[in-house]
Amino acid sequence: MKIVVAGGSGQVGQVIVPFLRAGGHNVVVLGRSGNDVTPWDGKTLGSWTSEIDGSDVLINLAGRSVNCRYGPANRREIMDSRIDSTRVLGRAVMSASKPPKTWLQASTATIYRHRFDAPNDDIDGELGGYEPGAPDTWNFSIDVAKSWERECNSAVTPNTRRVLMRSAITLSPSRGGAFDVLLGLVRKGIGGTDGDGKQFVSWVHDHDFARAVQFLIDREDLDGPINIASPNPLPNKDFMRTLREAWGIKIGLPAPNTLLEIAAFFMQTETELVLKSRRVVPTRLVQAGFSFEFPLWPDAARDLVARWRALA
Repeated sequence: MKIVVAGGSGQVGQVIVPFLRAGGHNVVVLGRSGNDVTPWDGKTLGSWTSEIDGSDVLINLAGRSVNCRYGPANRREIMDSRIDSTRVLGRAVMSASKPPKTWLQASTATIYRHRFDAPNDDIDGELGGYEPGAPDTWNFSIDVAKSWERECNSAVTPNTRRVLMRSAITLSPSRGGAFDVLLGLVRKGIGGTDGDGKQFVSWVHDHDFARAVQFLIDREDLDGPINIASPNPLPNKDFMRTLREAWGIKIGLPAPNTLLEIAAFFMQTETELVLKSRRVVPTRLVQAGFSFEFPLWPDAARDLVARWRALA
């Protein structure tokens, strides 16, 4: 297959692109810079649209990283980078003489509401948005997710199946990624419980994320929102303890909310990324027959730690 991956040079793209190429696919990466990419600006139609026309699959991962402070300028970049890129890709698909059969659109499990009582699945899970007492930063993230999906759904693509990939945090051993940051805290002895530790962490091992992408390409009967997350989210307290055990350290200093806010300021990020309870399960994937290689966090943590060490 010919597969076009927009934003394929980012952290998630570095998981998907090598996997798809190893499977024998012809993968074209749309990016702003770097080697082995077809240049585009993520806003305007250009010569890159010839790659869309005649392709089999379009995967859109484009969007500015959310690992930053949510000031006005960053908020505009986070929102605009997602909306603009999705809109122009929709225009490219609509104008193609031979449009791709499948469009896999990145989304996020952050779209669901903060909850502890029950998991959110992709059939009747409750979307978030301005729950009483919710911080403004949480509402912003949910608004971004909803706007992102709405832009994809607004494209008129009668010959192209669309899947909204509501992914949990994808964990891989690559440097600079989410797992690398979490493990860095553990290695420094400060990888303890965040806040009260009751908030759920939804996650997915990088191998399972890549396999899920291939599964969604192959299953032409699946469309709409699909959660890509381990079926076993767990509270932050247990998540961090398990990661410490995988590394081989018993102690991790806890971080109460006030300390987290201070640390987030100096690290130029937001506490929303660790304090919001993301209790998400992949009902539609499981019902369709997808089998996770790493459904449990202890096994996934040991594998990721071993691979991280191998890269050192």
